[in-house]
Amino acid sequence: MAGDSAAPVPAVPDPSGVESLDATGVLDLALRTLGPDRLALASSFGAEDMVILDLLAGLTARPRVFTLDTGRLPQETYDLMDAARRRYGIEIEVAFPDRSAVEAMVRERGLNLFYDSLEARRTCCAVRKVEPLGRALEGLAGWITGLRRDQLATRSTTSKIAGDPGRPGVWKVAPLADWSEDQVWTHIRANDVPYNALHDQGYRSIGCAPCTRGVAEGDDPRAGRWWWERPDERECGIHFDPVSGRMTRDRGVESIDRAVAAGLDRREVFDG
Repeated sequence: MAGDSAAPVPAVPDPSGVESLDATGVLDLALRTLGPDRLALASSFGAEDMVILDLLAGLTARPRVFTLDTGRLPQETYDLMDAARRRYGIEIEVAFPDRSAVEAMVRERGLNLFYDSLEARRTCCAVRKVEPLGRALEGLAGWITGLRRDQLATRSTTSKIAGDPGRPGVWKVAPLADWSEDQVWTHIRANDVPYNALHDQGYRSIGCAPCTRGVAEGDDPRAGRWWWERPDERECGIHFDPVSGRMTRDRGVESIDRAVAAGLDRREVFDG
């Protein structure tokens, strides 16, 4: 991705001064401070990402958008990418995994290694998502994500603007941090924002096809992602602290995670 990596990146603003801003205000602040060429939306084309794209389109003529094509995405996601291109007149910068790394992984561990163990699944995510993300972020001063605090216990302390722990000086912007899922869908319906057709089939969070399924009404929104794993394990790695190898979270959230994980027998996921 293009970008003037030599230019200094302004300091991340005090979170307390950003918290009172609404989503449009957060995006406007980031765009004005970093510039539209050095700030990009990292989009998986989920509902939150489409809301953010819709908001960005009202603030800048050609918002930068990139996506990670893992090679295992559902056809409905590709359909939405094309719909977004037409609707907003944008170019989508697509980052693919390194071919040799994918070939080696599949040759050694099989096509569906992610079902074998947590370590194997995270290896797949590292090859197909984390490494391409690193390349996609080169030269950027900030990136925008669709993280919301009520998605997972591990995301409950998400700041609207913070420094990326894995990339010193780089902004990580989460304009919908304090939104609910209902607010996301209210915006989509009120503004006729295109969305992934899988959402109409019970999919509330969408990733790679083999690792995503629909969920029952009332279930946790991300229960369909890596459903065979414990709730505290269901992160792909792109929001991990690369130093610790874990999701960045405070001790209170970790305590919640441990309590949830203690009550789940992994065998029940496969046998139930």
